[in-house]
Amino acid sequence: MKRTTNLLATVATVGLFAGGGLLGWNLLTAESDTVAEPTCTERRVETGEALTPNLVQVNVLNASGRSGLANRVSINLQRYGFLEGGIENSESQIPVDHVAIFTDDPEDPMVQLVAQQFQVVPQVVAPDVPIDPEGVTVVVGPNYTDLNPEPPTEIAATRPLDVCVPLAAL
Repeated sequence: MKRTTNLLATVATVGLFAGGGLLGWNLLTAESDTVAEPTCTERRVETGEALTPNLVQVNVLNASGRSGLANRVSINLQRYGFLEGGIENSESQIPVDHVAIFTDDPEDPMVQLVAQQFQVVPQVVAPDVPIDPEGVTVVVGPNYTDLNPEPPTEIAATRPLDVCVPLAAL
């Protein structure tokens, strides 16, 4: 009787293990039917409407060699209402003394609003490295000083803009 019970327990355990392995394999190799949730919502700012910092994501690159500078600048810009973007060390070969904005569109109202946040007027240059297409990319250099203590809090959009506002910011 004891031997039959052990045999049944062993067979049940092996069956359970094999079934679990088969189920796990099927789940591992199954096609995903989930759809990625959007990370932001599109918002349109029409010509003449106020463009405010809470609609502009700022990515900050550190070209200074000073540890933590990009993070500090990002935090200070967030205090002014801007949306947090990426924070990284710069791989660019473009020399940046104080601060620069990397963009292919210097007339972009978002670029112009961000540029007015700094004490020293930023260089506005075409990037030589890939930049995040969302938001504005700022590069801080070794002689970076600080933000403008009384910057404008909005500017009138000079053209229609489609901005992607992160869902967490809504």
